[in-house]
Amino acid sequence: MTTSAVRTWYLIHKWTSLVCTAFLFMLCVTGLPLIFHDEIDRLTGGPPPLQGPASSSDSPGLLPLDAMLQRALAERPVEVPLYMAFDNGSPLLTVTTGPAPDAAEADMTLLLFDRITGRMVAPPGEEGFMDVLLQLHTDMFLGLPGMLFLGFMGVLFVAALVSGTVLYAPFMRKLDFGTLRAERSRRTKWLDWHNLLGITALAWMTVVGVTGFINALATPLIDSWRADAAAEMTGSKEGVSALPPQRYGSLDKAMASARRALPGNNPQFVAFPGGAFSTPGHYAVFFQGATPFTQRLLTPALIDGATGELTDVRPMPLTMKALQLSQPLHFGDYGGLPLKLLWATLTCSTLVVLGSGIYLWLGRRRAPLAARVREVTSGGRATLVPSPTE
Repeated sequence: MTTSAVRTWYLIHKWTSLVCTAFLFMLCVTGLPLIFHDEIDRLTGGPPPLQGPASSSDSPGLLPLDAMLQRALAERPVEVPLYMAFDNGSPLLTVTTGPAPDAAEADMTLLLFDRITGRMVAPPGEEGFMDVLLQLHTDMFLGLPGMLFLGFMGVLFVAALVSGTVLYAPFMRKLDFGTLRAERSRRTKWLDWHNLLGITALAWMTVVGVTGFINALATPLIDSWRADAAAEMTGSKEGVSALPPQRYGSLDKAMASARRALPGNNPQFVAFPGGAFSTPGHYAVFFQGATPFTQRLLTPALIDGATGELTDVRPMPLTMKALQLSQPLHFGDYGGLPLKLLWATLTCSTLVVLGSGIYLWLGRRRAPLAARVREVTSGGRATLVPSPTE
C-alpha cells in the first residue's frame, strides 16, 4: 500500500472513530444490561412464569380472545386497543391500549392477563429502569431524530472498522498475529491491545454496527411497509378513519381465519385497526414460524376488522425481514444465556478498544502524521518519538 493511501485510510479511521466514540461508549454501557433484560426483569420483581397451555393456542382451558379484549377495555374504558400479544410458553397474554389508534408509545398502557382465569396478573406499572435504558439506547429520548442520528453513528462505526482493518494488514506485515510489544513504550502497548482486541472482535462489532443501523431505520421501514405492501394487500386508501372498537367483529373468528391460512405457525401478536402495524379497517395477525430461525420472521395475515374474513396473507418484504432478524441479533437474544455472556464479553472488549483509541488520540501531538503513517508502512517497526510522560 502506498504512503498516500495509508495517509488517507489513517485520516478516515481517525475521524470516523472520533466522531462516534462518545456515542458508542453510551451504547455499550446501556446495551450491556439490556443483553440480560429478561434475567434482570425476573430478579427485579417481574411477573412469575405461569404453567399451562400457550396463550396463542386454541386449548379449551383458555378464555376466548373476545372475552380477554373486553376485560382489558373494562380496565381502560376511555381507550382503544392497539395490540394483543401472546406467550407461546404460558397462558399469559398482554393487551396494549392507548387514547387513539395512532397513540405515541409514551401514552400506551400495557395490561397483563392470565387467560385461564381472566384475571389481570399485574396492574399498569410505572416505567422501569430497563425501559429508561432501552429508550436511551434506542433514541436518546429524542424520538425518530435520535434513532436516525444513532443510525448514522453506526455507519461511522462500520467505516472506522473497515478503515482500521485496511490499516491493520500493512501494520502487522512484519509482526506475528497477537504480538504485544511489551518492551516498547506505554503507547505502543496500548496500540497493540487496541489492534488485537479490535481485530478479534471485528466480525462481532461489524454485526452489531450494521444491525444497529438497521434497527435505527425501524420507523421508516414500518411506515413504508404499511403505506405500500399493506395498502396493496387491502386496497386501502389514505385518509380513511380507523374502525372504532364498537364495530369490531369477533377477534376469535378473525384468529381462526388467519390460522387456517397459516397452519403450523403460532400467532405472536394482533395489531388492531388504525395502528402502526395494521390498516384502518383490518386486524393484522402476525405469525411466527415453528423453527428457531423462522420464529424471528413474521408473516402478517390481514383480516377484515368488521367481518372477521381473511383479506390476504403474504410474506414480509426483504427490508422488513432484515429488520426482524437484526433486532434479536443486535442484543444476542436468540441463543440463550451462553450467547448473552459472549455478547457481554465482546461488549466489554469494545469498551477497551474505544478507551484505548481515545488514549492513542490524546497523544496525537507527540508525533506528526507522517511519523504515524511511517509506523504503518514499516510493518510496525518504525517507532514514534516517545513523550516524557511515557
